[in-house]
Amino acid sequence: MQITINLPDEIASTIQEKWDNFPRKVVECLAIEAYRQGVITSAQVGRLLNLSSRYEVDGFLKQAGAYLHYDEADFDQDLITMEKIMTQGNPEL
Repeated sequence: MQITINLPDEIASTIQEKWDNFPRKVVECLAIEAYRQGVITSAQVGRLLNLSSRYEVDGFLKQAGAYLHYDEADFDQDLITMEKIMTQGNPEL
């Protein structure tokens, strides 16, 4: 999909002076905000920005202050998983 944005010339000029690759920056801002709001996943951020690995995506989102969606329920599930792994590896635990 291609999207056209109409901006007043003076605003477009000011932004273009500050951002080297204005179209890329717009797509990055869209990806960050969509991720923050839970509209898209981190995998979709990677595809949108053509990032080659999950680590690149995580680094990009961290730099933007859009941190991993990880809540208490995720933490509890991770604890259960770790306990299962630990007891499978050592029956005495």
